[in-house]
Amino acid sequence: MSITNPVFSSRLKTLATLGAALFVSAGVAAQTVVDQTAAAQTAEPQAWRTQLTPYVWMTGLQGYIQPVSGAPTVHVDKSFSDVLENLDAAFFVSGSARKDRWVLHGDFSHASTSDGASLPLGLSARAKVRQSSLTLTGGYNWQLAPQSSVDLMGGVRLWDIHAHVQVPGVAAAQSNTSFVDPVVAVRWRYDLGSQWSSLLYADAGGFGLGSDATWQALASINYQWRDNIYLSLGYRHLSVDYRSGGKRLDFSQSGPLLGVTLKY
Repeated sequence: MSITNPVFSSRLKTLATLGAALFVSAGVAAQTVVDQTAAAQTAEPQAWRTQLTPYVWMTGLQGYIQPVSGAPTVHVDKSFSDVLENLDAAFFVSGSARKDRWVLHGDFSHASTSDGASLPLGLSARAKVRQSSLTLTGGYNWQLAPQSSVDLMGGVRLWDIHAHVQVPGVAAAQSNTSFVDPVVAVRWRYDLGSQWSSLLYADAGGFGLGSDATWQALASINYQWRDNIYLSLGYRHLSVDYRSGGKRLDFSQSGPLLGVTLKY
């Protein structure tokens, strides 16, 4: 036997109807908030992500230097320890910025060294080379896999080279040379684990428009020490061959490097 209260049933139906209406309204409001948030995120442009890497490059120096036509050509072949003994100054830093798939990259190198060399007839020559290079490139990033990506870039390398050669008691010659090389570059990054990654970079240029040829290669292993601090150990080679009007600046720098990257 059941007892039915008409007033209670009417109130129960009213509450059920009101509850259903509130539930539907809450769902619509929640979906509206989600849609508005997603639209705002889509409309808001992604911010640039930047990083800066000062590094120590333990480079040697090899090559030939003839500052002007008719001056003696000096052959230099020194290891890092030899260069360090005659190092006048050095500074190295690189940086990059990314937004979506676009990437900008820059590297600045400056080194000044002095050295001596033997010439025929018992003569000796002393050479001093001060070179600064600034490489600026930009391009696009392709995600090859979840742990791997590649940047394809193009840009320029600006050179400023001061060379001075002196043969005591005989002659002295010097030159200041500045030129710009077009370059193409590729950089490949691969994540090795939660805190480790590897980086390979190579560029080439000159093509007779600035120097006859210039190229660079770099490989490094990177460790994430803090959320925005990375430590790098690698090896770098940079080469240039410039010849014009009897002037010859044909040298390369190679050696290991240590760097600290700060991400912003």
